[in-house]
Amino acid sequence: MIILALNCGSSSLKYQLYDYSKKELLAKGIVERIGLEDPIISQESDKNKCKDIDVSIKDHTTAIKAMVKLLTDKEQGVIDDMSSISAVGHRVVHGGDKFTQSVKLTKEIIDTIRSLSYLAPLHNPANIDGIDAAMSILPNIDHIAIFDTAFHQSIPEKAFRYAVPISWYEDEKVRRYGFHGTSHLYISKRSAKLLGKEAKDCNLIILHIGNGVSVTAIENGLSVDTSMGMTPLEGAIMGTRSGDLDPAIPLFIEKRLKLSSDEVDSILNKESGLLAITGKYSDRRDIENNLETDKSCKLALEMECYRLKKYIGMYMAVLGRVDAIIFTAGVGENSGLIRELSVSGLENYGIKIDQAKNIGIFSKHGETELSTKESTIKIFMIPTNEEIVFIEDVVGVLNSKDTNHMKFDYSFK
Repeated sequence: MIILALNCGSSSLKYQLYDYSKKELLAKGIVERIGLEDPIISQESDKNKCKDIDVSIKDHTTAIKAMVKLLTDKEQGVIDDMSSISAVGHRVVHGGDKFTQSVKLTKEIIDTIRSLSYLAPLHNPANIDGIDAAMSILPNIDHIAIFDTAFHQSIPEKAFRYAVPISWYEDEKVRRYGFHGTSHLYISKRSAKLLGKEAKDCNLIILHIGNGVSVTAIENGLSVDTSMGMTPLEGAIMGTRSGDLDPAIPLFIEKRLKLSSDEVDSILNKESGLLAITGKYSDRRDIENNLETDKSCKLALEMECYRLKKYIGMYMAVLGRVDAIIFTAGVGENSGLIRELSVSGLENYGIKIDQAKNIGIFSKHGETELSTKESTIKIFMIPTNEEIVFIEDVVGVLNSKDTNHMKFDYSFK
């Protein structure tokens, strides 16, 4: 069974082709600058790496056609034709409160996703463009939607509601949704395995730290709170996103600088966070490399880790008992310094990191325990694998299985 996984952005399309029966990644690629000048499509497989810049890609339909051409190319491709593909899985960023698990796409489902576009205006329309394009080119196979927000639908009302007028919640759906759901799902299952417990018996704090950052409290295997909110802007300090701030600040800046709400929104999402603090860097590697010579880099690191530590403390209070703290995603897997600073000073709470071991651990080392023998709360670094969640959900839906993550029999659990 061969599955094609698609992740469509406004000007990009990422894809993976996976042979589920062999548990083998056949190829992965990306189409960049869709609808812009000088588009690029590149692809990697065991066979080769290839890139095509002599292409015209005006929309998602032509992007998918270019992908199909590359996947089936006699010299560079990995399959003879697209008829060997059993299904397509589509990543959908925002499912609102409508979807608690992955679903087969129908006209009614697509219409519902389209109706939620106002909650994610930069993401859902692009997701829908990719769905429409793929279904027109591959009309005779099943298409499955996998939602970033689904994993967090177990969050109770006391945690997902904001203290705003009830009409905002009931009519406009203003509430906490959470993101990075497939990553937090995968990590929660792998953590339970490392702890030698069932997921339903585990209380965890997961720190997904990449350019985007989210911290999630897991109680008895379920997400009960998460740092990202109605949008991915809330929460920890991120590469270019501000994270938590006084909600009066955007209104204050609009008036003082005579900016539009769209301009302020763009600044908070694309020109804030670590980039704003340092004035030049959003990549943690650049920040760490300049700590000794640039005071702003030192401040950025201190601010980021201080915010992460606050979330750990909050979620310890929420959970009462914590079995493990887990670091994942690009930064969480590869920055020993950020891991150390995020838990330093928490020794009295039973959180003790092995500093010597931690500093030399990267994602290439695989799942690693970083806590000392004396630590009553385990500390793990676990490389995330969102793609395997994606693929197994597609297969589960095809086989008419309930993909509720507390019931579904994931291979990695």
